[in-house]
Amino acid sequence: MVNKLNPKIVSLSLVVVSVILLWLCALSIVLAPKSSLIFLGSIFHGMDITKIATSITLSGVLLGTVAIVVIALITGWLFAVIYNYFINRIK
Repeated sequence: MVNKLNPKIVSLSLVVVSVILLWLCALSIVLAPKSSLIFLGSIFHGMDITKIATSITLSGVLLGTVAIVVIALITGWLFAVIYNYFINRIK
């Protein structure tokens, strides 16, 4: 029998990883805006995000942090629940 995932632990783990990535992204834009936007543009396959980029603010980062926490909590919980559902059904 395979161990089930604890939805709370998965959710909180995803929150921590997501917030760290969000803050690293914000920091990179503050320290090297042009290089960061070029790099992020390569991730978004052909989109020129330099044309839609706005200046970064503390309130924007805080609001983004709140949003990513909510999204990561829901996503982590949902992932664990779905994983646990399938764990003994698919062999």
